[in-house]
Amino acid sequence: MKASRWLALAFVVTSVAGCAGGPVRRVSEPSARIQQITVQADGSWQTQLRIENFSSIPMRFDSLDVALSVAGEPAGRLTAQPAITIGPESADVVSTTFAPSVAAKLAAADALASGRSLDYSLAGTVMATPDEKRQRSFEIKRSSALSPAPGLPGVLR
Repeated sequence: MKASRWLALAFVVTSVAGCAGGPVRRVSEPSARIQQITVQADGSWQTQLRIENFSSIPMRFDSLDVALSVAGEPAGRLTAQPAITIGPESADVVSTTFAPSVAAKLAAADALASGRSLDYSLAGTVMATPDEKRQRSFEIKRSSALSPAPGLPGVLR
């Protein structure tokens, strides 16, 4: 009888101690990917960049600087100062406009005209502040592909 009381007491103490820490505050590497490229009439590209926060806490995304390559050719740099807070395990979209290289323009025009996908890669950094703490630099490295959007001329998704 006495052993079962000690066992019950030990269980209660362990259960209460487990609750004392609160939710886990995990900071994970964010990610970025291109959600859409729209080729403008003047030849510039409007890019919609999706920033993903995989952390269990909100993060404020202060700046972004990544090199974009399409079809293996350097296209240019995407830079932005979004100054947005993205909630835990959420994402948001930032738009930037830039003038791509001639080789990138030709690769995008070919993909749009032929209805084929366009491979791209991003490499660079994003500066973010996890939940009002010290700002940190996170490396972004991503490769994927975009396809022409049906019914939307000049749009790759």
